[in-house]
Amino acid sequence: MSRIGKKPIEIPSGVEVKIEDHKVTAKGSLGTEVVNIRPEISVKIEDNHVILTRNVDTREADALYGLSRTLVANAINGVHKGFEKKLEIVGVGYRANMEGTKLNMQLGYSHPVIIEPPAGITISVEQNTKITVKGSNKQTVGDVAAFIRSKRPPEVYKGKGVKYEGEYIRRKAGKAGKK
Repeated sequence: MSRIGKKPIEIPSGVEVKIEDHKVTAKGSLGTEVVNIRPEISVKIEDNHVILTRNVDTREADALYGLSRTLVANAINGVHKGFEKKLEIVGVGYRANMEGTKLNMQLGYSHPVIIEPPAGITISVEQNTKITVKGSNKQTVGDVAAFIRSKRPPEVYKGKGVKYEGEYIRRKAGKAGKK
C-alpha cells in the first residue's frame, strides 16, 4: 500500500478544487490545471482536504494510488505557487535575451537558437546567462527547461553549454601530451 497516496492534500486559500467524472480541476491565481484520474482511484473532498482512495486491491492500483495523489498535489501547488527551473549558460560568447516572448540564444552555432514557449509558460533572462522557466504545470516547466538545455548540453572537457542551476558537470582530463 502506498504511503504517499494515504496523505491528504490540503487545499490552500485562494485555490478552488472541483471533482467531476474522474477529473480533478484546480483553479487558482496562476491558472487552471486538470488531472485525469483512473477509475481504480476515487477522489473526494473533506474538511478542506483532497483524499484519494483505492477502489480495487491490485498491484497496478497501488502504483496508480501514489501517482494520482502526487499529480493532484502538483496541480494544486502549481496553481497556488507555481513551479520554476533555472538554467545557466556557460561559455565565451554564449548568451541569451528575450525578443518579445521568444527566447533568443547565441550558443556557438552559425545561427541564433530561437525558442517560443508553449501556452502557460513564461521565460525570463537575467544577466544574459541566467534563464528562468516558470509555469503552473510541473511537467511542462521541466520539459521546456530540458528542451532549452538540449540545444547545447554541457560538454565534459570545458563545461561549456546550457546547464541547470547547481548541476554538477563531471569533467574529463584533456590530452596528456608527450613525456
